[in-house]
Amino acid sequence: LKRVVLKRLGKLSKKTKSKIDDTIITFLQNVGSIFYVSASLFAAVQHLSLPNIVHLIIKGAFFFSIVYEVIRLAENLLGLVVAIKLGKMDEDETSLSSALSLILRVILWTVGILMILSNLGFNVTSLLASLGIGGLAVSLALQPLFADIFSSFSIILDKPFEEGDYIVCGEYKGTVKRIGLKTTRLEALQGEELVISNAELTAARVQNFKKLQKRRIVFAIGVTYDTPPATLRGIPKIIEDVISGKEHAEFSRAHFWEFADSSLNLEIVYFIHSSEYVDYMDTQQEINLEILEAFEKEGIEMAFPTRTVHVVGDKAIA
Repeated sequence: LKRVVLKRLGKLSKKTKSKIDDTIITFLQNVGSIFYVSASLFAAVQHLSLPNIVHLIIKGAFFFSIVYEVIRLAENLLGLVVAIKLGKMDEDETSLSSALSLILRVILWTVGILMILSNLGFNVTSLLASLGIGGLAVSLALQPLFADIFSSFSIILDKPFEEGDYIVCGEYKGTVKRIGLKTTRLEALQGEELVISNAELTAARVQNFKKLQKRRIVFAIGVTYDTPPATLRGIPKIIEDVISGKEHAEFSRAHFWEFADSSLNLEIVYFIHSSEYVDYMDTQQEINLEILEAFEKEGIEMAFPTRTVHVVGDKAIA
């Protein structure tokens, strides 16, 4: 089996693109001699008249070796899936892989031991009932902890955000510093550390500003009502020239759009090709300053809230 069958299967598996068949063949080639000895011994003594205790021991060893090898195969497949999904694992992803492996090992060994006992003739019904009641009590007590742990699996595998990303989750905002098995730690803009449970993060809507490729900026300016129409027509071109000259900025539009109470308002839209908030603020500052300089040069006055009062006799009418 090992020198002929598995050797030929190994050559065939190397011709495929999938790595799963390579993992299975490598696992089968590395199956220990204890499995083959116990399987051969179990098959050999089936028709021999031996004491029941001997049959029971051989049968138990055979089933135990099967369970052991199946669990080892499942762990290898899990490691392969995690490696394919995560690639080069960092510290948090390594802890995720270890936690998944531990949970899988506990589940498989529990099921495997119950199967061994059942095949050896033991009544496992009462044991299953006890495990069910105990498991229910433990799960209810540890439900918040399990929710956070499985939420961390979702975060690390699905990657809605990673360490170094700036995120906003409800009233919380900050840079992700560490994704743990139970909590995620953010560094807020003020410098303090925010600790948020993973279950809360996966249940809420998260805005990840690290993922954005460009930021859409909308702002408005107002000029006075005594601005001539000809001058007003030229303001969008002035603003376009100011914005187009900036490194990270892409001009979209500028329109005279509103007759306000105290001003003639223009709406300006442009894009910032950077996810960094500092780049946006630096660009907006330069745009504001150059607009002021251009308006001063052209004699255009910025509007501010005003009220005209007409005095008629002793009464003032606004």
